[in-house]
Amino acid sequence: MDIQSVIREQVSSHPVVLYMKGTPQFPQCGFSAAVVQVLRNCGLTEVAAINVLEDEAVRSGIKEYANWPTIPQLYIQGEFVGGCDIVKEMYETGELQDMLAKAGVIAASS
Repeated sequence: MDIQSVIREQVSSHPVVLYMKGTPQFPQCGFSAAVVQVLRNCGLTEVAAINVLEDEAVRSGIKEYANWPTIPQLYIQGEFVGGCDIVKEMYETGELQDMLAKAGVIAASS
């Protein structure tokens, strides 16, 4: 199976997927750590985290998949959401929480 098929399978088989450097418990870069913190602030307890440092094919392939040059990359319901700055901005406006609630992974805010 080619790497694009592997990535497609990963993003479509989990409600929330984060391609990051390191793991949620031990992020290996500040941007990945920031996205993990934002997701925790939203109340998200479970995310399919893919450590791109463990597989060079995934690390380069994910950049092609979304046509996005940087990591981390967040996907919700198979849809590319963005990297660190976009995720933080969406969190500040409440848009990220709405997307996560619609995906059924956090409670809708009142």
